[in-house]
Amino acid sequence: MDLLTYPFMLRALAGALIIGLAAPALGVYLVQRRLSLIGDGIGHVALTGVGVGLLTDQSPVLTAVLVSVVGAVAVELVRERGRTSGDLALALLFYGGIAGGVVLVGLSDDASNASLMQYLFGSLITTSPSDIAVIAGLGAAVLIAMLVFRPALFALCNDEEYARVSGLPVRTLNLLLAVTTAVTVTIAMRTVGLLLVSALMVVPVAAAQQLTRGFRSTMAVAMLIGVCAAGAGVVLSGEIDTAPGATTVLIALAAFLLTTAAGAIWQRRRAAPAAHVEPPDVVLHA
Repeated sequence: MDLLTYPFMLRALAGALIIGLAAPALGVYLVQRRLSLIGDGIGHVALTGVGVGLLTDQSPVLTAVLVSVVGAVAVELVRERGRTSGDLALALLFYGGIAGGVVLVGLSDDASNASLMQYLFGSLITTSPSDIAVIAGLGAAVLIAMLVFRPALFALCNDEEYARVSGLPVRTLNLLLAVTTAVTVTIAMRTVGLLLVSALMVVPVAAAQQLTRGFRSTMAVAMLIGVCAAGAGVVLSGEIDTAPGATTVLIALAAFLLTTAAGAIWQRRRAAPAAHVEPPDVVLHA
């Protein structure tokens, strides 16, 4: 625990806790909508943004945000028009993003394996105070959006036609999900890296689903698991000298295994009376 006396470790812990809180708050909607892998696709596009930043001597984080938002919005518009299926649009995002990123990084002056690896697998210990400010600001924006628009987003992710009939702005909400996903992926690339960022959005949600039955409780438990996994990942990686991002993901996976076992035991021992069911998040009024 002496490592937490160093400023760079405190910055790493702060960044990890912010992402551990915001990523599952968004991931619960993506899992509900069966878009668990969209984080991987946008992560590949973010690599193109990193390449643009390195090539133009701009901040790779800011260029990755811009490129990721454009890519996420483009995929959403393609999916909405129905001419390309969602999985095909996501595949195009995968291939184009990773290819463009590798080419642009190779053309930049900072074309080293080290500069590429820190974005692919995360580099928390090199997080600067300005990086923490960006992560905190964007992470807070994502978290607030997910909580404020929870009823509308739940209706959208549960049944898009239901949301449309009830008068909700479906296109706007879809774009909101796309943009917040792009922002979350980009700010999380310094925590777990672009190749593992989707795990921090999905695995805590999958673990929470083993213990909860309602949407609100799933979101709350997923955020708790995400924060605990992120904090424990940073501390443990500092103690045993491993990659913080990979350690965080392994802890989250361990939490999933534990909750799966606990859920199975609880279901076996639970009494016959019906379990408590949370009230609906969205109710249509006549």
